[in-house]
Amino acid sequence: MIRGIVLAAGKGKRMKSVRTKVMHELCGRPMLWYVLAALRGSGIDEVIVVTNDELQAQVGRFSVAGVVQQEQLGTGHAVRIALERLEPHAGGKIVVACGDMPLVTPQLFATMANSLGNGGQNGAVMALITAKMPLPSNFGRIVRRGLAVERIVEITDATPEELEIDEMNAGIYAFDEDALREAVTQLRNDNAQSEYYLTDTVAYFADAGKPVRPVPAADYRHVLGINDRLELARARKAMNERLCEQHMRDGVTIVDPDTTYLEPELQIGNDTVIYPNTTISRLSRLGRACVVGPNTRLSNATLGARVTIRESVVSDSAVGNDASIGPFAHLREGTLLGDRVHVGNFVEIKKSNLARGVKVGHLSYLGDATVGEESNIGAGTITCNFDGEQKNETIVGRNVSIGSNTSLVAPVSVGDGALTGAGSVVTKDVPPGERVAGNPARPLPKK
Repeated sequence: MIRGIVLAAGKGKRMKSVRTKVMHELCGRPMLWYVLAALRGSGIDEVIVVTNDELQAQVGRFSVAGVVQQEQLGTGHAVRIALERLEPHAGGKIVVACGDMPLVTPQLFATMANSLGNGGQNGAVMALITAKMPLPSNFGRIVRRGLAVERIVEITDATPEELEIDEMNAGIYAFDEDALREAVTQLRNDNAQSEYYLTDTVAYFADAGKPVRPVPAADYRHVLGINDRLELARARKAMNERLCEQHMRDGVTIVDPDTTYLEPELQIGNDTVIYPNTTISRLSRLGRACVVGPNTRLSNATLGARVTIRESVVSDSAVGNDASIGPFAHLREGTLLGDRVHVGNFVEIKKSNLARGVKVGHLSYLGDATVGEESNIGAGTITCNFDGEQKNETIVGRNVSIGSNTSLVAPVSVGDGALTGAGSVVTKDVPPGERVAGNPARPLPKK
């Protein structure tokens, strides 16, 4: 069994925020979310998060247990608190991660845990991620004796010679559980910070003749922690680059990844093309061969195949196959567009259902409306859906022609095949096949 402990009790004063550090977001998710996702992706069976009071109230949303570190007495103290909450499991492994390292990959966690072997039978009771980093650095230095790791020196306790070491401790560890439970009881706080350092377990194991296995990170940027807003922005850029690369390798064309902003858990069909200055977020799902952008934002949007969206906003809405939207359209929550619907320039639609083949070309607003197949909504048409107290519904039938600048005063319905003249104010239901015009709209003479 492999279990995880995530250290996330620090408040992150350098963030200069009322929000606890690990809840700051990059690419639409708190940094803690990424750490937990990577642990789960590596096969970790159970995770406990060491929190502060503020985070403890929120940690349940991640489906993990939390334990509060009331006194900030160091990483060793935090791990000891977590171990007190975990039932002992003989022969198990414990992975310790930091909640402010969102770029760590599942593969790195798995490689580190697997390097222990089974229950430490190969002699190693601890593994740790190391990384070659540019100097100067605030990370603890890896001090070796030959090839073996002898100890880790925190920057506040390092000598000038030790500060020149460029191999750093990433702060990510795997332990044989029995060995870890014994080691944390032996930690002392006789250091510059008067804290119990988890890193002192390295020297403890080395002195006992129990090897500590270093696991080098291929890219030091994957193990960088976030301490302020500048580092958060850098991590966000790196994560966005990673997400764009993933989708491009899966068959999506992203014209300019530097100006395309994605989130995790998106579904984007192959042969889709995304143009610059486009943001796709909140579990959006795009079918194949869509064209999105430039200057477009999708949020919790579901698109069918071959949908074109240009310079528009689509949120909490679903769009059928072969639809076209924009430029400068806004689809708001609860909008459903059928196949081959066209929504054009400066059109806003909210909580409405437009059936197959409907066209809303220019400068219109449809709210709380249902529009039947192949109907055409003329330029400047609006549904007057709010009467001052409640929202009311407009129903437009099939093959209806709504003239330019028509006002549909809800609740109202327009029957199949009906027509309204330009500038009509429709206050009463229009029967199927009827032709109406005027303010208020009245039937036109029969020919």
